[in-house]
Amino acid sequence: MPTKTSKKTSSKTEQSHLTPSNYYENKDYMDVSSFKPFLECEAAGLAAYKGEYQPFKDDTPLLVGNYIHSFFESKESHQRFLDKNKRKIFKYGNPDKGTKKEYQQADTMIKALENEPVFMNLYGPGDKEVIVTGSLGDYSWKGKIDSLNLDKGYFCDLKTVDNFHKKHWSDQLNRYVNFAVDRGYFFQIALYQELIYQTFGKWCVPFICAVSKQEYPDKDIYKFSSDEAKELLGDSMDIIEDRQEHIFSVIAGEVPPFRCEQCEWCRKTKRLTGATDIMDIELD
Repeated sequence: MPTKTSKKTSSKTEQSHLTPSNYYENKDYMDVSSFKPFLECEAAGLAAYKGEYQPFKDDTPLLVGNYIHSFFESKESHQRFLDKNKRKIFKYGNPDKGTKKEYQQADTMIKALENEPVFMNLYGPGDKEVIVTGSLGDYSWKGKIDSLNLDKGYFCDLKTVDNFHKKHWSDQLNRYVNFAVDRGYFFQIALYQELIYQTFGKWCVPFICAVSKQEYPDKDIYKFSSDEAKELLGDSMDIIEDRQEHIFSVIAGEVPPFRCEQCEWCRKTKRLTGATDIMDIELD
């Protein structure tokens, strides 16, 4: 589980322990993608963290996103990604047969971004896939920045989205929200700002560069300059810091995980213990 220390340690020293090859397997650090599921259901989050449960049975959306990321990282990275995932990307696993439909769409999304000088001038100059580490309280965290431009003081996170304008209901806020709020991207951006600061000593301005998966891809660059956006970033960091000690205790097996009793994992592992009053059925 993420390393617990008696005081904040130097993130630059910690960073030497992480490399591109061991980044995802290294459990000495927590990352936001592993942490967010615990906020929805601790039981499901723990099962996913331990590799006992895969929330997403189809890894195609993840691979499409990585396909686009690797393209904008470098030609060498993109080729390595193609070679590693040849059977999933190409028809019959043969590059000579062409890419499957999902990756043909990904190529359309790539072209939509390539043809935008504003995107290329913002995203292109930054260092790609930069590993950053740091401490929140007593616990070690990690992140990987899609594009980091320290000289100009900003970073970019590249996102693929089904539809920018689709509304999503938030129980927490009791209103409809956009995709960035719904997917917990504010947690990611807030954490990345902090880890960049701890790693390099510079507070950087965040941007989300997004492209949609529609037939004619939409594209946009989103900033976090409004008072509401800044407040949500602060709230997101507060939630991480408030919840992390309990969640790390769950990971360590010191306390049992909370079960939401509604998600796929809870339905799969549910055991009846008695009867529920018909009027006590929880509604979504």
